[in-house]
Amino acid sequence: MTDQTITITVNGDPRDVVADSTLAHLVTELTGKPLAADGTPEDGSRLGVAAAVDGAVVRRGQWAGHQLSAGQSVDIVTAVQGG
Repeated sequence: MTDQTITITVNGDPRDVVADSTLAHLVTELTGKPLAADGTPEDGSRLGVAAAVDGAVVRRGQWAGHQLSAGQSVDIVTAVQGG
């Protein structure tokens, strides 16, 4: 990683991230759970999170390879149980 940062929008709020961050890095930062290459938590727990970049859902298995770019809009949503 580099020391340069870019600004993206996360759930409607501007956020600075390291320039070569991936979606997996961002989800790890937001959830506090390190992720394996396939997007699952390394500790085997459930994540319950979905992510979209510029309105397009990104499959969990693609998070590690999805590099973020300046100006992108990222939505991170959490599954909620109830009725």
